[in-house]
Amino acid sequence: MSGRVLVNGAPEATVSVFDRGLSYGDGLFETIRFVRGAAPLWTRHMARLHAGCGRLRLPLPVPAQLLDEAIAVVAGIDQAVVRITLTRGVGERGYAPPRDANTTRIVAGFDAPPMTGEAYALGMRLRWCETTLSAQPLLAGMKHLNRLEQVLARAEWTDPAIGEGLVCDGEGQVISGTMTNLFAVIDGALMTPSLDRCGVAGVARAEVLGHRPDARVAALRREDLARASEVFLSSSVRGILPVQAVGDTLYVPGPVTRALQHHWRGLGFPMEQA
Repeated sequence: MSGRVLVNGAPEATVSVFDRGLSYGDGLFETIRFVRGAAPLWTRHMARLHAGCGRLRLPLPVPAQLLDEAIAVVAGIDQAVVRITLTRGVGERGYAPPRDANTTRIVAGFDAPPMTGEAYALGMRLRWCETTLSAQPLLAGMKHLNRLEQVLARAEWTDPAIGEGLVCDGEGQVISGTMTNLFAVIDGALMTPSLDRCGVAGVARAEVLGHRPDARVAALRREDLARASEVFLSSSVRGILPVQAVGDTLYVPGPVTRALQHHWRGLGFPMEQA
């Protein structure tokens, strides 16, 4: 993987081996889509980052500084992704956090992943993952650095025809994709799983909920998803992705999915999402 990287504002690609982000996953990150130097969901990303800092008791970053650095690492890249990583910085051995954290700030820019029109027009094929997500309300919703559950879930398949895997919690409630949030239209109502016990509350999910205040956040199980008339995924990097199948259950992209794709294009994201 190659890209432009700034560490604490300086061109660098290494951090201390004693950084708590490396030792304990003690930190947060945001993955932000940029289109010709602009990030349509920047405000939502900063709101989530600030909320996460408050919950983890990390010093708050300065959004203007982060934006300047993000623009610098994507200069000349029309379709880009910026990852902002914030850790508690270097600390002594042991779990106890330092009293005065000196955070490490990493801003990296990359080319955006290729997005084919077929995926947005026809939908993606999904599978159920055997890996489950552990319940931890103290961390639920945050995009913290501990992503091992998602790594294990994503390692379950290599078939390129499968675009994403769905994960449940230990009680069998559907939570999300490995790197996306899930929406379904059930009995005419737009619904998305509750994330108060585990999972990541995605920025794209927040945008959908903001645009569709009638949408319901509720506990969902596999049998609920099986009777949905539409299913789609949301991702701040890839947008609104229709689902054509989950295992052997087939779906057709419907009017709710298409309307949200149209909304996504209206935010300034690429026309591939058609």
